[in-house]
Amino acid sequence: MRLDLIHIAAALAIVSATTAASAQTPPAAAPAASPPPFATTKVDGTDNVYIFRYQGHQSMFVVTKDGVIATDPIGYLRPQAVKTYIDEIKKVTDKPIKYLIYSHHHYDHIAGGKPFKDLGAKVVAHKLAKQHLLEVKYPDAVIPDEVVDNKKTIKLGGTQLDLIYVGRNHSDNSLVMHLPKEKIIFAVDFIPIQTVLFRNLPDTASVTDWEAGLKKVLAMDWERMIPGHPYAGGRLGTKKDVEDLLGYMTDLSAEVKKAADAGKCADQAMKEIKLPKYEKWGSYEAFLPMNIERYCYYWSRGY
Repeated sequence: MRLDLIHIAAALAIVSATTAASAQTPPAAAPAASPPPFATTKVDGTDNVYIFRYQGHQSMFVVTKDGVIATDPIGYLRPQAVKTYIDEIKKVTDKPIKYLIYSHHHYDHIAGGKPFKDLGAKVVAHKLAKQHLLEVKYPDAVIPDEVVDNKKTIKLGGTQLDLIYVGRNHSDNSLVMHLPKEKIIFAVDFIPIQTVLFRNLPDTASVTDWEAGLKKVLAMDWERMIPGHPYAGGRLGTKKDVEDLLGYMTDLSAEVKKAADAGKCADQAMKEIKLPKYEKWGSYEAFLPMNIERYCYYWSRGY
């Protein structure tokens, strides 16, 4: 009997302790609601500039009295994104889509343009983007009708859009799309906002050209940047973001050069180099070692 009483007392003590612990532990927070798969928003302070987001990609479109200028169809492996994009434009205006402009030739941004072409849109891209697409013959990428060399200006319904080539960066054919009146640019993939550069900078011909291109972007007259991938919170980019990215690349380059001069490139450098100033940036842990590897190629092998 005494043993049973001891067991009962112990069980009550466990229940009491568990209850007390539960009372001191706040309930788990409800999981954050996932954003809708797509959204269309008008850029504040403008009459006719819109951002279309589908999942993790986004494009800019501009509505004028004579028609629409659209950018990147973002339909890679998801034709529903292209249909949704066109449907969203039609909700805003009944004007025809006159242009579809490619930011660069990478499929995740420019695949799926045929429905735009079928509606009568002229497809425009840098001349090297057209060359790439002709070479690879990717079936879901429409070949451009018109090409840009260093600069091309499109005027439609009172709106001016300048297409500007600033050199090799994330690709050798990226265009900066500049709305001079609105002081807005649309720049895709080569100016991430407070985020470490993608992996080992694939398709990057020259890290120094990339840095030089950022300086050219800073010299342009603009105030807000629409990125090709939405930044957390949805804010647009600023010149400060471009300055910060250039600072990151400059700091990274300097540290990697030290490692290269000490014969540590690439594996040892990838393990040892840290840039605590940027540790709160997106993808810091995942991509910093790969960024280091790319700069190691430059400083230890010359490419």
